[in-house]
Amino acid sequence: MVHSLADLFPQKYHWVLGKLVIESLETSDGARCVDIFQRADLSYGFEIYRRDPEALIGWFPVGNFANKRFPSEAAARESALKYAPWIA
Repeated sequence: MVHSLADLFPQKYHWVLGKLVIESLETSDGARCVDIFQRADLSYGFEIYRRDPEALIGWFPVGNFANKRFPSEAAARESALKYAPWIA
């Protein structure tokens, strides 16, 4: 039985903090990123991150979007587009 995309394509996706990241969309300058993900309960979500190049310690979430739940990947992506229009 298939419960998530990881069951179908385990090598294509990766897990971050209990969420299956379907896609990471980064700006051309590498300063911002949006992760579209699926949770274990099969709901979807997104988070927007920023990176400070001078800090060199990774990505920081901004906007606190990770707790919003969507019934589909398309719905999560549509909502993310409102806050990060550069992913279009």
